[in-house]
Parts: sequence; structure tokens; C-alpha cells
Amino acid sequence: MTGLRERKKAETRQRIADVAAHLFGTQGFDAVAMTDVARAADVSEQTVYNYFPAKTDLALDRAETIRQRLHDLVVDRPAHTSPANALQVVALEDIARARADDLVEQRGQFFALCASSPVVRRFGLAVRDEQTTTIRTALVGTDPTLHPGLAHVHAASLVAVLELVGDSIGAAVVQGMRPDDELEDTVRLAFTDLDAHYHRLVQREDQP
Repeated sequence: MTGLRERKKAETRQRIADVAAHLFGTQGFDAVAMTDVARAADVSEQTVYNYFPAKTDLALDRAETIRQRLHDLVVDRPAHTSPANALQVVALEDIARARADDLVEQRGQFFALCASSPVVRRFGLAVRDEQTTTIRTALVGTDPTLHPGLAHVHAASLVAVLELVGDSIGAAVVQGMRPDDELEDTVRLAFTDLDAHYHRLVQREDQP
């Protein structure tokens, strides 16, 4: 059970992240300083740094949680289920969220910040590299006969689809728009192709 101290720390951290996202959305990432976040969240600047050592950490607040979810979806997928089928839900959830959530709030979130700030974009690419490594490791762990190099290539392809979704949503949000049906169709087509590719890949690896 989480103690009171831990709950209060989690609440403070979330409040700071929410305030920062609002400021990024209304003023732009590059125009907001850590002092601005501290003032708006009604905490000291040191408190902000205690939870987020750098401003980019505020923009990447959920990166670790998402990376862990990608890992778990691949590792815990049912037998004979491809990684593509396991991860498609993440992309479709992102699209559904982008269609439903407030556009002003979305301007301060990761996808839109990647589209509007070169600084966040650079760190965002590093996040995608980490996701590729995570999925590759999960693939090798669940399919030990799969060549590590092929596992990496397949993981990179899966992440490329997730990146396409994020970039498309981010670009739309910056323009005050929402993703259209074509994006969802593209995602389904891409994951269907990767599903078939993975089954061919595993069958080939199984051959003596």
C-alpha cells in the first residue's frame, strides 16, 4: 500500500507536470522557464528540479511509463500473437485520445511539442531509440531463436509506425486540427503488414 508521503509526492509531481504542459501549450516550450513552472505550480524552483532535473524531463514525463507498457505488451502477448497485433492498441489509443482531448491541452503534450520545438524533437528521437531497444530485447526474450539483428530491425519498424502516429498527431494539433480517418487506416495497414512479416520471419527462423 502506498503511504501518505508517497501519495503526496506523486500528487506534487503530477501537478507540476500538468502545470508545465499547460504553459508549454499556451506559451510554447522554448518560451517557458523552470521558474515559470514553479511559480504557476506554487512550489519552489528547487522542488521542480527535484522532480524534473531538466525542462525536457517535463516534456518527456510519461516516456518511461510508455516504454514499460510497450515492453509488457510484447512480453505478455498471447501465444501466436505477433508484436504488431500486440502494439497496435497503443497507436489506436493515441489516435482516439487525439480526437477526444482538448486541443489546447494537447499543444503542451509530447506529440505537439515534438512538432513545435526542435529541442523536444531531438530528445523525442532518443526516446524512440530507447523504445526500439526495449522492444528488441522483449522480442529476443520471447522468441530466443530470432536473430538479434532481425529482432532489432523488426522492433525499429514497429516503432516507426508509432512515430508516424505521433508525428501526424503533433502536426495536426499545431495546426489546430485532429487526425483524420486516413491515419487510422494507415496504422491498421502498416501493422497488418508487420504482422504478416513477423510470422514469415519466425517461420524462417524455425527452419533447420
